[in-house]
Amino acid sequence: MGDLRRLSRMVKFLLLAGLAAWVFLRGVMPAFTVISDDFPEYFTSASIARSGKDAAKLYDGAWFREQTRHYRVGSGINPGEFRPYPPPTALLLAPLTSFQPLTALRIVTVVNLVCLVLSMLLLSRIFAWELLDSALFVLASGWALHAGLRFGHPYILISTFCLLGYALYLKRKPWLAGLCLGVFVPIKYFPLSVLAAFALQRQWRVVVGGGIGIAAVVLVSIGMLDWQVHQIFLLEVLLNHLTGHVDPGPRFIAIFQSFDTLFDRLLIFDPVRNPHPVLDAPQLRTVAVLSTKSLLVLAAVAMLIKIARDKIARGTTSRTIAPAIGILGVLALLIAPGSGTYAFVLLWLPVALLIDYFLSEGARVPAFLILCAYVFIGFIPYGHTYPFDGRGGLTVLAFPRLFLMLAMFVVCICAVMLPHSAGERIRLQVQNA
Repeated sequence: MGDLRRLSRMVKFLLLAGLAAWVFLRGVMPAFTVISDDFPEYFTSASIARSGKDAAKLYDGAWFREQTRHYRVGSGINPGEFRPYPPPTALLLAPLTSFQPLTALRIVTVVNLVCLVLSMLLLSRIFAWELLDSALFVLASGWALHAGLRFGHPYILISTFCLLGYALYLKRKPWLAGLCLGVFVPIKYFPLSVLAAFALQRQWRVVVGGGIGIAAVVLVSIGMLDWQVHQIFLLEVLLNHLTGHVDPGPRFIAIFQSFDTLFDRLLIFDPVRNPHPVLDAPQLRTVAVLSTKSLLVLAAVAMLIKIARDKIARGTTSRTIAPAIGILGVLALLIAPGSGTYAFVLLWLPVALLIDYFLSEGARVPAFLILCAYVFIGFIPYGHTYPFDGRGGLTVLAFPRLFLMLAMFVVCICAVMLPHSAGERIRLQVQNA
């Protein structure tokens, strides 16, 4: 047994070294060398906000691209646009606009690396995992880490704050927990799913703390950028973003891996961007997207109700918050209209909570399957799947991440909703007797 444990630790250390080297070579080194996609949008918008230019023009694509070239952010070949980012996004890098763009990206990369270490420590503290296991779990994000570091996205920072918020909740500091969860909601919506889970559990101090964080960021944004750009966002950008109809945006692009883009590819004809759909049926596309997402939401509601009833029957209602956050977190990314690879570092908290919850329930197989789906999402060979994009019915093969997320969700459904095995029922009866 001792030899087996030593072998296991040796394999883990080797795996950790390999993953760390891969992240360093593919994510960190390129970010220290050259600016490519996405970061120009963050830095240019921050420079506009800091310089006092008319922020209402942020959503004017041609003007924004001109500003990107003016500030010499990146190569200027693909400067991007500010859509569909909310206005507070322009404040993210405002403190760094006095630096050269590449220096700013290097600072962001260092911050992200610090957040990686903090996330590992938080996971170890929250779940009583060995630090080695926590490090492996974080680095298993794979492509999400690579993209987040390479392109200077804030998702690693946001995921760390989600972990910090949950850790503070466990420490009985609900106000601070809510602030940590709410402060990034006006920039990226995902933490709303965590706050929604706390609301369902009637943890109102956490929810109010989150509301205070949201309100503070929005008020600062209005004060610095004026109301007009926020009005444009609410009236012209937000609804289109939530329905996946932002240009430039996820439509007909498998890189975003959502039901919106999948059904666009399958059911909408476009002579340039999608000449080979399975059917040209725009109305069917709308019905398919709405019905699929509605069924997923209803399934999540049914799972949460079942968990709550089971816990009440067994007198352990305090633990229902963990699976609620896990289920709603997975659901949020599953029904999002268009999430890039980099966004999936947000799975750290929900997946860890689901694994810990199912293990505590004695359901080792669901916990193992969820972990496997999480790791596979981190290392999908996209180079072998993207060639199927836009090839009629074969398009479904270009969406592996979407179906892995769906598989993770289905595992949760089966583990929660299906009756226990006969042996498990007997064990529960003995415990309750």
